[in-house]
Amino acid sequence: MKRSSSHPTTTSAASSANNNFIGLSLIAAILFLYTFGLIESVWHLPTPNHRSRSWLRKLTKRQGNVSFAGNINIAKSGLLDVNEKEGGTDDVDEEDEEEQLNKGPIPEAQWPVSIRDEDGNFEEVIHPGHKAKGHPDVLMMLPRFWINDPVSIHQNTLMSRDLAMKIGSCINPDEHGTKARGDDCPLSQRTVYVAIASYRDWQCRDTVTSIFSRAKHPERVRVGVVDQIVEGEDGPCDAPYKPCSEDPEQTLCKYKSQLDVFQVDAPLSIGPVFARHIGHRMYRGEYYYMQSDAHVTFTRNWDEDIISQQESTKNEMAVLSTYLTDIDGSIDKNGDSLRDTRPIMCNTDYEEGQDNRYLRHGSQPEAQPTIHGTPQLQPYWAAGYSFSRGHFVVNVPYDFYQPVSL
Repeated sequence: MKRSSSHPTTTSAASSANNNFIGLSLIAAILFLYTFGLIESVWHLPTPNHRSRSWLRKLTKRQGNVSFAGNINIAKSGLLDVNEKEGGTDDVDEEDEEEQLNKGPIPEAQWPVSIRDEDGNFEEVIHPGHKAKGHPDVLMMLPRFWINDPVSIHQNTLMSRDLAMKIGSCINPDEHGTKARGDDCPLSQRTVYVAIASYRDWQCRDTVTSIFSRAKHPERVRVGVVDQIVEGEDGPCDAPYKPCSEDPEQTLCKYKSQLDVFQVDAPLSIGPVFARHIGHRMYRGEYYYMQSDAHVTFTRNWDEDIISQQESTKNEMAVLSTYLTDIDGSIDKNGDSLRDTRPIMCNTDYEEGQDNRYLRHGSQPEAQPTIHGTPQLQPYWAAGYSFSRGHFVVNVPYDFYQPVSL
Protein backbone atom coordinates (compact mmCIF):
# COMPACT_ATOMS: atom_id res chain seq x y z
CA MET A 1 0.00 0.00 0.00
CA LYS A 2 2.79 2.44 0.80
CA ARG A 3 4.62 1.59 -2.39
CA SER A 4 1.57 2.08 -4.52
CA SER A 5 0.72 5.42 -2.86
CA SER A 6 4.10 6.90 -3.75
CA HIS A 7 3.46 6.88 -7.52
CA PRO A 8 0.64 9.46 -7.64
CA THR A 9 2.67 11.80 -5.40
CA THR A 10 5.57 11.77 -7.87
CA THR A 11 3.24 12.26 -10.83
CA SER A 12 1.52 15.17 -9.10
CA ALA A 13 4.82 16.95 -8.39
CA ALA A 14 5.95 16.58 -12.02
CA SER A 15 2.62 17.93 -13.28
CA SER A 16 2.87 20.92 -10.94
CA ALA A 17 6.40 21.72 -12.12
CA ASN A 18 5.27 21.45 -15.72
CA ASN A 19 2.37 23.85 -15.08
CA ASN A 20 4.72 26.32 -13.40
CA PHE A 21 7.03 26.20 -16.40
CA ILE A 22 4.15 26.86 -18.80
CA GLY A 23 2.90 29.72 -16.65
CA LEU A 24 6.30 31.36 -16.45
CA SER A 25 6.73 30.95 -20.20
CA LEU A 26 3.42 32.67 -20.84
CA ILE A 27 4.34 35.53 -18.50
CA ALA A 28 7.71 35.91 -20.23
CA ALA A 29 6.02 35.96 -23.64
CA ILE A 30 3.51 38.58 -22.50
CA LEU A 31 6.28 40.74 -21.03
CA PHE A 32 8.28 40.40 -24.24
CA LEU A 33 5.31 41.44 -26.39
CA TYR A 34 4.52 44.35 -24.06
CA THR A 35 8.14 45.56 -24.13
CA PHE A 36 8.29 45.19 -27.92
CA GLY A 37 5.07 47.17 -28.33
CA LEU A 38 6.35 49.90 -26.00
CA ILE A 39 9.59 50.19 -27.98
CA GLU A 40 7.65 50.35 -31.25
CA SER A 41 5.41 53.12 -29.87
CA VAL A 42 8.34 55.19 -28.62
CA TRP A 43 10.24 54.61 -31.86
CA HIS A 44 7.50 56.20 -33.93
CA LEU A 45 6.77 59.13 -31.66
CA PRO A 46 7.45 62.53 -33.30
CA THR A 47 10.73 64.03 -32.20
CA PRO A 48 10.25 66.44 -29.25
CA ASN A 49 10.74 70.05 -30.28
CA HIS A 50 11.78 68.77 -33.72
CA ARG A 51 15.22 67.77 -32.50
CA SER A 52 17.02 64.98 -34.32
CA ARG A 53 17.49 61.64 -32.62
CA SER A 54 21.21 61.22 -32.04
CA TRP A 55 20.61 57.69 -30.76
CA LEU A 56 18.74 56.89 -33.97
CA ARG A 57 21.67 58.10 -36.06
CA LYS A 58 24.02 55.78 -34.17
CA LEU A 59 21.62 52.89 -34.48
CA THR A 60 21.08 53.31 -38.20
CA LYS A 61 24.81 53.42 -38.79
CA ARG A 62 25.07 49.94 -37.22
CA GLN A 63 21.97 48.50 -38.87
CA GLY A 64 21.09 48.63 -42.53
CA ASN A 65 17.29 48.57 -42.22
CA VAL A 66 16.83 52.34 -42.39
CA SER A 67 17.84 54.24 -45.48
CA PHE A 68 17.65 57.76 -46.82
CA ALA A 69 15.33 58.51 -49.70
CA GLY A 70 17.74 59.19 -52.52
CA ASN A 71 15.30 61.23 -54.60
CA ILE A 72 14.54 63.77 -51.89
CA ASN A 73 16.50 66.93 -52.44
CA ILE A 74 16.30 70.67 -52.63
CA ALA A 75 16.10 71.70 -56.24
CA LYS A 76 18.71 74.25 -57.33
CA SER A 77 20.06 74.41 -53.80
CA GLY A 78 23.57 73.17 -54.34
CA LEU A 79 23.15 70.80 -51.36
CA LEU A 80 24.35 67.23 -51.68
CA ASP A 81 21.86 64.46 -52.16
CA VAL A 82 21.59 62.59 -48.89
CA ASN A 83 23.15 59.50 -50.46
CA GLU A 84 26.15 61.44 -51.76
CA LYS A 85 27.42 62.22 -48.28
CA GLU A 86 27.25 59.58 -45.59
CA GLY A 87 25.07 60.79 -42.78
CA GLY A 88 23.85 63.87 -44.71
CA THR A 89 23.82 66.68 -42.19
CA ASP A 90 24.41 64.31 -39.29
CA ASP A 91 27.93 65.66 -38.81
CA VAL A 92 26.55 68.62 -36.90
CA ASP A 93 27.93 68.43 -33.39
CA GLU A 94 25.28 67.93 -30.71
CA GLU A 95 26.70 70.80 -28.64
CA ASP A 96 26.37 73.13 -31.63
CA GLU A 97 22.81 71.92 -32.10
CA GLU A 98 22.01 72.60 -28.44
CA GLU A 99 23.54 76.06 -28.69
CA GLN A 100 21.48 76.84 -31.77
CA LEU A 101 18.25 75.75 -30.10
CA ASN A 102 18.96 78.00 -27.13
CA LYS A 103 19.77 81.20 -29.00
CA GLY A 104 16.39 82.66 -28.14
CA PRO A 105 12.67 82.03 -28.60
CA ILE A 106 12.26 84.31 -31.63
CA PRO A 107 15.06 84.29 -34.23
CA GLU A 108 16.33 87.55 -35.65
CA ALA A 109 14.35 88.68 -38.69
CA GLN A 110 16.27 88.41 -41.96
CA TRP A 111 15.67 89.44 -45.54
CA PRO A 112 16.47 88.18 -48.09
CA VAL A 113 16.43 84.63 -46.75
CA SER A 114 16.50 81.12 -48.22
CA ILE A 115 16.75 77.54 -47.00
CA ARG A 116 19.54 77.17 -49.56
CA ASP A 117 21.74 78.95 -47.03
CA GLU A 118 21.09 76.31 -44.35
CA ASP A 119 23.38 73.50 -45.40
CA GLY A 120 24.11 71.49 -42.26
CA ASN A 121 20.98 72.67 -40.45
CA PHE A 122 18.48 70.08 -41.67
CA GLU A 123 17.11 67.32 -39.46
CA GLU A 124 16.18 63.69 -39.89
CA VAL A 125 12.46 62.92 -39.89
CA ILE A 126 11.05 59.43 -40.28
CA HIS A 127 8.63 59.37 -43.20
CA PRO A 128 5.21 59.21 -41.51
CA GLY A 129 3.64 56.88 -44.05
CA HIS A 130 6.49 54.46 -44.68
CA LYS A 131 4.76 51.42 -43.21
CA ALA A 132 1.39 52.20 -44.74
CA LYS A 133 3.06 52.51 -48.16
CA GLY A 134 4.77 49.15 -47.73
CA HIS A 135 8.33 50.36 -48.35
CA PRO A 136 11.28 50.19 -45.92
CA ASP A 137 11.83 52.76 -43.24
CA VAL A 138 12.84 56.03 -44.88
CA LEU A 139 14.56 58.98 -43.26
CA MET A 140 13.93 62.35 -44.85
CA MET A 141 16.22 65.34 -44.42
CA LEU A 142 13.90 68.30 -43.83
CA PRO A 143 14.44 71.99 -43.03
CA ARG A 144 14.05 72.82 -39.38
CA PHE A 145 11.14 74.95 -38.28
CA TRP A 146 11.99 78.65 -38.00
CA ILE A 147 11.04 78.33 -34.34
CA ASN A 148 11.92 74.90 -32.98
CA ASP A 149 9.50 74.99 -30.06
CA PRO A 150 6.31 76.96 -30.84
CA VAL A 151 4.91 76.34 -27.34
CA SER A 152 7.81 78.36 -25.90
CA ILE A 153 6.42 81.33 -27.85
CA HIS A 154 2.66 81.17 -27.40
CA GLN A 155 2.60 79.24 -24.08
CA ASN A 156 -0.65 77.56 -25.18
CA THR A 157 -2.50 80.86 -24.96
CA LEU A 158 -3.65 83.42 -27.49
CA MET A 159 -0.59 85.33 -28.66
CA SER A 160 -0.51 88.94 -27.46
CA ARG A 161 -0.23 91.76 -29.96
CA ASP A 162 3.08 92.88 -28.49
CA LEU A 163 4.53 89.43 -29.05
CA ALA A 164 2.98 89.16 -32.51
CA MET A 165 4.65 92.42 -33.54
CA LYS A 166 8.05 90.80 -32.93
CA ILE A 167 7.35 88.28 -35.71
CA GLY A 168 7.51 89.46 -39.29
CA SER A 169 10.37 90.78 -41.39
CA CYS A 170 10.59 94.07 -43.23
CA ILE A 171 12.67 94.55 -46.39
CA ASN A 172 14.58 97.49 -44.92
CA PRO A 173 15.75 97.71 -41.29
CA ASP A 174 15.11 100.54 -38.86
CA GLU A 175 17.86 102.87 -37.61
CA HIS A 176 19.04 100.14 -35.24
CA GLY A 177 19.39 97.55 -38.00
CA THR A 178 16.30 95.61 -36.92
CA LYS A 179 14.06 94.12 -39.60
CA ALA A 180 11.27 93.02 -37.24
CA ARG A 181 9.63 96.45 -37.20
CA GLY A 182 6.01 95.58 -36.52
CA ASP A 183 3.57 98.36 -37.38
CA ASP A 184 6.47 100.68 -38.22
CA CYS A 185 7.23 98.65 -41.34
CA PRO A 186 5.56 100.32 -44.36
CA LEU A 187 2.91 98.16 -46.04
CA SER A 188 4.95 98.04 -49.26
CA GLN A 189 7.99 96.63 -47.41
CA ARG A 190 6.27 93.88 -45.43
CA THR A 191 7.48 90.51 -46.65
CA VAL A 192 5.21 87.70 -47.87
CA TYR A 193 5.94 83.98 -47.76
CA VAL A 194 3.86 81.91 -50.21
CA ALA A 195 3.68 78.15 -49.53
CA ILE A 196 2.62 75.82 -52.34
CA ALA A 197 2.17 72.04 -52.13
CA SER A 198 2.27 70.61 -55.64
CA TYR A 199 1.69 67.02 -56.71
CA ARG A 200 2.77 66.44 -60.31
CA ASP A 201 1.03 69.67 -61.26
CA TRP A 202 2.12 70.94 -64.68
CA GLN A 203 0.69 74.38 -63.87
CA CYS A 204 2.93 74.91 -60.86
CA ARG A 205 5.58 76.92 -62.75
CA ASP A 206 2.83 79.09 -64.26
CA THR A 207 1.41 79.74 -60.79
CA VAL A 208 4.80 80.83 -59.47
CA THR A 209 5.32 82.98 -62.56
CA SER A 210 2.04 84.82 -62.00
CA ILE A 211 2.87 85.33 -58.31
CA PHE A 212 6.04 87.26 -59.11
CA SER A 213 5.05 88.89 -62.40
CA ARG A 214 1.75 90.31 -61.11
CA ALA A 215 2.84 91.41 -57.65
CA LYS A 216 3.03 95.16 -57.09
CA HIS A 217 6.20 94.64 -55.04
CA PRO A 218 7.73 91.30 -56.10
CA GLU A 219 10.93 92.17 -54.26
CA ARG A 220 9.18 91.40 -50.94
CA VAL A 221 7.77 88.01 -51.99
CA ARG A 222 9.35 84.62 -51.31
CA VAL A 223 7.82 81.38 -52.58
CA GLY A 224 8.39 77.93 -51.07
CA VAL A 225 7.23 74.96 -53.14
CA VAL A 226 7.06 71.33 -52.05
CA ASP A 227 7.30 69.77 -55.50
CA GLN A 228 6.23 66.12 -55.53
CA ILE A 229 7.17 64.86 -58.97
CA VAL A 230 8.45 61.90 -60.95
CA GLU A 231 11.83 63.01 -62.17
CA GLY A 232 12.13 62.66 -65.93
CA GLU A 233 8.37 62.72 -66.43
CA ASP A 234 7.25 65.93 -64.72
CA GLY A 235 8.66 69.40 -65.18
CA PRO A 236 10.09 70.86 -61.94
CA CYS A 237 8.22 73.86 -60.59
CA ASP A 238 11.30 76.09 -60.77
CA ALA A 239 12.29 75.12 -64.33
CA PRO A 240 11.54 77.86 -66.90
CA TYR A 241 10.35 76.84 -70.35
CA LYS A 242 13.66 78.00 -71.81
CA PRO A 243 17.10 77.89 -70.20
CA CYS A 244 17.90 81.12 -68.36
CA SER A 245 21.03 81.45 -70.50
CA GLU A 246 18.79 81.82 -73.57
CA ASP A 247 16.15 84.06 -72.01
CA PRO A 248 17.22 85.53 -68.64
CA GLU A 249 14.16 87.82 -68.57
CA GLN A 250 11.82 84.94 -67.80
CA THR A 251 10.15 85.45 -64.44
CA LEU A 252 11.51 82.21 -62.99
CA CYS A 253 15.01 83.35 -63.92
CA LYS A 254 14.68 86.90 -62.58
CA TYR A 255 13.35 85.80 -59.18
CA LYS A 256 15.10 82.45 -58.74
CA SER A 257 16.83 83.71 -55.59
CA GLN A 258 13.38 84.20 -54.00
CA LEU A 259 12.14 80.73 -54.90
CA ASP A 260 12.86 77.69 -52.72
CA VAL A 261 11.78 74.34 -54.14
CA PHE A 262 11.92 71.21 -51.99
CA GLN A 263 11.65 68.31 -54.41
CA VAL A 264 10.16 65.00 -53.24
CA ASP A 265 9.88 61.75 -55.10
CA ALA A 266 6.16 61.46 -55.94
CA PRO A 267 5.76 57.83 -54.70
CA LEU A 268 6.61 59.11 -51.22
CA SER A 269 3.66 61.50 -51.26
CA ILE A 270 1.01 60.69 -48.65
CA GLY A 271 -1.35 63.60 -49.22
CA PRO A 272 -1.30 67.39 -48.91
CA VAL A 273 -0.97 67.53 -45.10
CA PHE A 274 2.58 66.20 -45.09
CA ALA A 275 3.57 68.37 -48.07
CA ARG A 276 2.15 71.48 -46.40
CA HIS A 277 3.92 70.51 -43.19
CA ILE A 278 7.19 70.72 -45.12
CA GLY A 279 6.02 74.06 -46.52
CA HIS A 280 5.60 75.34 -42.98
CA ARG A 281 9.13 74.19 -42.22
CA MET A 282 10.35 76.48 -45.02
CA TYR A 283 8.83 79.61 -43.43
CA ARG A 284 11.54 82.01 -42.25
CA GLY A 285 9.83 84.78 -40.32
CA GLU A 286 8.07 86.70 -43.09
CA TYR A 287 5.48 89.31 -42.11
CA TYR A 288 2.62 87.62 -43.98
CA TYR A 289 1.93 84.00 -44.80
CA MET A 290 -0.05 82.84 -47.82
CA GLN A 291 -1.00 79.28 -48.74
CA SER A 292 -2.08 78.53 -52.28
CA ASP A 293 -2.84 75.64 -54.60
CA ALA A 294 -0.39 74.96 -57.41
CA HIS A 295 -2.86 75.79 -60.19
CA VAL A 296 -3.80 79.41 -59.52
CA THR A 297 -3.58 82.52 -61.69
CA PHE A 298 -3.01 85.72 -59.71
CA THR A 299 -4.42 89.13 -60.59
CA ARG A 300 -2.38 92.29 -61.05
CA ASN A 301 -1.23 93.88 -57.77
CA TRP A 302 -2.55 90.92 -55.81
CA ASP A 303 -0.14 91.54 -52.92
CA GLU A 304 -1.26 95.12 -52.38
CA ASP A 305 -4.92 94.07 -52.61
CA ILE A 306 -4.81 91.14 -50.18
CA ILE A 307 -2.67 93.03 -47.64
CA SER A 308 -5.17 95.89 -47.75
CA GLN A 309 -7.98 93.43 -47.03
CA GLN A 310 -5.99 91.82 -44.22
CA GLU A 311 -5.23 95.15 -42.54
CA SER A 312 -8.85 96.30 -42.90
CA THR A 313 -9.90 93.61 -40.43
CA LYS A 314 -7.90 95.39 -37.68
CA ASN A 315 -7.43 91.92 -36.23
CA GLU A 316 -3.95 90.51 -35.70
CA MET A 317 -5.34 86.96 -35.70
CA ALA A 318 -7.57 87.29 -38.77
CA VAL A 319 -7.20 84.67 -41.48
CA LEU A 320 -8.56 85.33 -44.98
CA SER A 321 -9.66 82.21 -46.83
CA THR A 322 -11.95 81.22 -49.67
CA TYR A 323 -12.63 78.81 -52.49
CA LEU A 324 -11.12 80.60 -55.47
CA THR A 325 -13.28 81.62 -58.42
CA ASP A 326 -12.96 79.78 -61.72
CA ILE A 327 -10.57 81.63 -64.01
CA ASP A 328 -12.92 81.61 -67.01
CA GLY A 329 -14.34 85.10 -67.43
CA SER A 330 -12.61 86.34 -64.28
CA ILE A 331 -9.41 88.07 -65.48
CA ASP A 332 -8.86 90.45 -68.40
CA LYS A 333 -5.81 90.54 -70.68
CA ASN A 334 -4.03 92.98 -68.34
CA GLY A 335 -4.41 90.66 -65.38
CA ASP A 336 -7.14 92.68 -63.67
CA SER A 337 -10.13 91.01 -62.06
CA LEU A 338 -13.45 91.22 -63.87
CA ARG A 339 -15.44 90.19 -60.82
CA ASP A 340 -16.62 92.08 -57.76
CA THR A 341 -18.61 89.22 -56.28
CA ARG A 342 -17.82 87.38 -53.06
CA PRO A 343 -17.90 83.59 -52.58
CA ILE A 344 -18.77 82.35 -49.09
CA MET A 345 -18.26 78.82 -47.77
CA CYS A 346 -21.42 77.93 -45.89
CA ASN A 347 -22.61 74.49 -46.94
CA THR A 348 -20.91 71.42 -45.46
CA ASP A 349 -21.63 67.74 -45.91
CA TYR A 350 -19.83 64.42 -45.69
CA GLU A 351 -18.23 63.21 -48.91
CA GLU A 352 -17.26 59.61 -49.59
CA GLY A 353 -13.51 58.94 -49.70
CA GLN A 354 -11.56 55.82 -50.56
CA ASP A 355 -11.81 54.30 -47.10
CA ASN A 356 -13.87 56.78 -45.12
CA ARG A 357 -16.03 59.87 -45.22
CA TYR A 358 -14.77 63.40 -44.72
CA LEU A 359 -16.22 66.89 -44.50
CA ARG A 360 -16.52 68.81 -47.74
CA HIS A 361 -17.34 72.50 -47.72
CA GLY A 362 -19.53 73.94 -50.41
CA SER A 363 -20.08 77.60 -51.24
CA GLN A 364 -23.08 79.69 -52.09
CA PRO A 365 -23.38 81.15 -55.59
CA GLU A 366 -21.22 84.25 -55.85
CA ALA A 367 -23.12 87.48 -55.42
CA GLN A 368 -22.60 91.14 -54.66
CA PRO A 369 -21.46 91.53 -51.04
CA THR A 370 -23.80 93.23 -48.61
CA ILE A 371 -20.89 94.15 -46.32
CA HIS A 372 -18.37 96.59 -47.77
CA GLY A 373 -14.97 97.83 -46.65
CA THR A 374 -13.93 94.70 -44.78
CA PRO A 375 -13.81 90.94 -45.39
CA GLN A 376 -16.95 89.06 -44.38
CA LEU A 377 -16.96 86.45 -41.64
CA GLN A 378 -17.60 82.86 -42.69
CA PRO A 379 -17.60 79.62 -40.68
CA TYR A 380 -14.95 77.64 -42.55
CA TRP A 381 -11.36 77.70 -43.77
CA ALA A 382 -10.07 76.54 -47.16
CA ALA A 383 -6.62 75.02 -47.67
CA GLY A 384 -6.56 76.04 -51.33
CA TYR A 385 -6.14 79.70 -50.42
CA SER A 386 -5.33 81.29 -47.09
CA PHE A 387 -3.72 84.60 -46.10
CA SER A 388 -2.70 85.75 -42.63
CA ARG A 389 0.10 87.18 -40.55
CA GLY A 390 3.26 85.07 -40.53
CA HIS A 391 2.84 84.02 -36.91
CA PHE A 392 0.01 81.76 -38.12
CA VAL A 393 2.79 79.24 -38.91
CA VAL A 394 4.29 79.68 -35.43
CA ASN A 395 0.98 79.21 -33.63
CA VAL A 396 -0.60 76.36 -35.63
CA PRO A 397 1.96 74.54 -37.80
CA TYR A 398 0.79 71.53 -39.78
CA ASP A 399 1.01 68.23 -37.91
CA PHE A 400 2.17 65.65 -40.46
CA TYR A 401 0.56 62.85 -38.46
CA GLN A 402 -2.86 64.42 -38.99
CA PRO A 403 -4.75 62.04 -41.34
CA VAL A 404 -6.83 64.76 -42.98
CA SER A 405 -6.59 66.13 -46.51
CA LEU A 406 -6.22 69.84 -45.71
